[in-house]
Amino acid sequence: MRKLYEENEILFAVIWIVLYCVVLGTIRGNFGDESIFMLLALIVFTVGIAAFVKRNHLEEKYGLARWPKNTKKYLLFIPMWVLAAGNIWDGFSPSYQGFSLVTAALSMLLVGFVEEMIFRGFLFRAMLSKDKTVVAIIVSAVTFGMGHIVNLFIGQTSFETVMQIIFAISWGFILTMVCYRSGSIIPCIIAHAMIDVLSLFGADNGLADWIYIGATIVIAIIYGTYLGRMKNEEAEDIGEQARYEEKR
Repeated sequence: MRKLYEENEILFAVIWIVLYCVVLGTIRGNFGDESIFMLLALIVFTVGIAAFVKRNHLEEKYGLARWPKNTKKYLLFIPMWVLAAGNIWDGFSPSYQGFSLVTAALSMLLVGFVEEMIFRGFLFRAMLSKDKTVVAIIVSAVTFGMGHIVNLFIGQTSFETVMQIIFAISWGFILTMVCYRSGSIIPCIIAHAMIDVLSLFGADNGLADWIYIGATIVIAIIYGTYLGRMKNEEAEDIGEQARYEEKR
């Protein structure tokens, strides 16, 4: 795995993404989010990613080594936190009960870590090291959204899937910009985990769901534009670190 990472970092990231989509898509389609098999698969992915990063001392590169510098400045994360709670804007109504709810919630927590690491970590950093920041941001966000196309294979309608892809791409831009500008992937992991876990507890209200999707798209445009115009030392540090890793 280390050899592939050193020879072709982008291919390394793509393989992780494809493997994740195929394995988790198959398990989700056959057993559901509440399945113990889903949780076990996510534990394997989590341990594998964490072990690779730790063994190769890549915590700093992938933004796991620290919380963003100058925390007060990052009160700008507030729009992300508010939006991350959107699944419960229309009230509470747990999707599962008892042990199934526990396993589903634990799975969703791990999804936040795994998906952020493969999309905002492996893929984004691999492309960023090529000095193509805008392309890296777009590809990371769009690929993250397109990854949800696997939901077609678990019985979801085409319309629902398309809307989920648009929603996920919008979130992809928000998370990628926050990761890039803050120099840390930790806030993104927390926000992503919040979205997925709270999705298990939100009431099923069509109007509220549409409001949430619309708000996410609008905020992604405004918030992403604002973050894109920011200039800060953290972003410069990321660029320098990426260039350093490329030269190694």
